[in-house]
Amino acid sequence: MKFSTEELIEGIRSGNKRLIAKAITLVESKKAEHRNQAEELLKQIMPFTGKSVRVGITGVPGAGKSTFIENFGRLVISHGKKVAVLAIDPSSSINKGSILGDKTRMEELAKEENAFIRPSPSSGFLGGVANTTFETMMICEAAGYDYILIETVGVGQSEVLVADITDVFLFLKIIGGGDELQGIKRGIMEMVDLIFINKVDQDNLQKAKNTRLELKRALDFIPPKEKDWKIPVLLGSALYNEGLEEIYTKIDEFISLKKKAGRFNEVRTHQAEKRFEYWVQEYILAMMKKSSSGEEAYIQHKKNASEMVSNPSTEAKLFVEKFLSGD
Repeated sequence: MKFSTEELIEGIRSGNKRLIAKAITLVESKKAEHRNQAEELLKQIMPFTGKSVRVGITGVPGAGKSTFIENFGRLVISHGKKVAVLAIDPSSSINKGSILGDKTRMEELAKEENAFIRPSPSSGFLGGVANTTFETMMICEAAGYDYILIETVGVGQSEVLVADITDVFLFLKIIGGGDELQGIKRGIMEMVDLIFINKVDQDNLQKAKNTRLELKRALDFIPPKEKDWKIPVLLGSALYNEGLEEIYTKIDEFISLKKKAGRFNEVRTHQAEKRFEYWVQEYILAMMKKSSSGEEAYIQHKKNASEMVSNPSTEAKLFVEKFLSGD
């Protein structure tokens, strides 16, 4: 059944999870008629957005992201808040399919009335997010969710885009063999606001403490992302709910500090500008490819690039110049 924009908005505002999911599906669709309705829906819900705490969560596979999100989400709910989880699954590069198994891995959280879990395929979009994650977040905010938790695919792709759509960037770390800092790229360390060393128990407690010390030393060489905020490196176990309350407190402290310094709205404005620039590029490319002359030129220049007749960047420049000149 196709729902009208008014029905979807009413469903979002009343917290109807089925209609919230339908609205997200609409926003994710690439069909032209769906895009038009999605734009109208997003326009109308904008006054109800912007009141949540947006948390990006990253970490290597095996760091326990799903367990962390499930138990941290339940903790957030225990504080009288509503939580939405946007779990981004890696898509197949062949058919863009995705396993979308996070909902089944977060069974207990999924049962909570004040929780909403939405697995979305990344569809090959880089940065560990889906290309409509920001817009999906808007829908969840309009539905009254206080915390939006975004789980990235965590497979070594650039995490810049996650940091660019969230208020807090949390990095999950686990104890491994050898050099504990190996594999942690400086770029990620420059973006994080909070580090949680997960899966800590009595057997590896001393190792965890040593890792915390190494991380703190490494952070001393990185310029602070936020003035007056020393990135906390916390220890705990998401499985046994150890250390999660401290994370909740630190997130609250971090948001308060950003608001007091006037940085909270400033950062969000910058994030919205970046989304604007992203969609400008998307729509311009779509328009170029749709025009009769543009489509032919696009195919030819793409062929030249793929066959390495010339540099791909050169072919892209030639295509854009040809389109803008009207030739």
